[in-house]
Amino acid sequence: MIEVEKIHHILLAFGGNLPFGADAPDVTVVSAVAALVARGFDLVAMSALYRSPAVTLDEGGIAPEYINAVAALCCRFSAAEVLLHTQAVERQFGRTPGTRWSARTLDIDLLAHDDNVLPSDAQWHLVVGSNDPAAILKEPVVPHPRLHLRGFVLAPLLDIAPAWRHPVLGDDVRGLAERASASGTFDGVEKIVPGGGKGVK
Repeated sequence: MIEVEKIHHILLAFGGNLPFGADAPDVTVVSAVAALVARGFDLVAMSALYRSPAVTLDEGGIAPEYINAVAALCCRFSAAEVLLHTQAVERQFGRTPGTRWSARTLDIDLLAHDDNVLPSDAQWHLVVGSNDPAAILKEPVVPHPRLHLRGFVLAPLLDIAPAWRHPVLGDDVRGLAERASASGTFDGVEKIVPGGGKGVK
């Protein structure tokens, strides 16, 4: 009997605030989605592009505004394999090692992989509860430990997956956005380009 590989439903966040060659960050974000499609990912939907203030780890740090988007895709890759592909695409578009939350040509975050909670429920809560605002593990941490706090993620998620339900917190994206809005997380987040739907080439 031939075993059929499982199709996984994933959400990815894209961002960048530095040009790649002659391409502005908005072009890079759209091109990165196309690069993943070329690697075997199927695009289901892509949000509008958004502009948001850069977040830095240095108080008073100034950096160019980010361009952000979220895409829903299907693939046959595990969460770890998805990260290998996204990191390769980041490098393809000029991403180089740097300090956390520094300016960059491209950043791709795995927001969700099916309804999985990885590496485990306990470790997920450990990362979320860390005093380090950029805490992460070497292995995949899904759902992304800070997606529910970021307006530049929640706003594009509302475009394409408002009913997606956080597998730990239990809220759908609408509920997450309502809970986060009071903290000012949407301040400065602005839609700049209509959504690309499935027409990314």
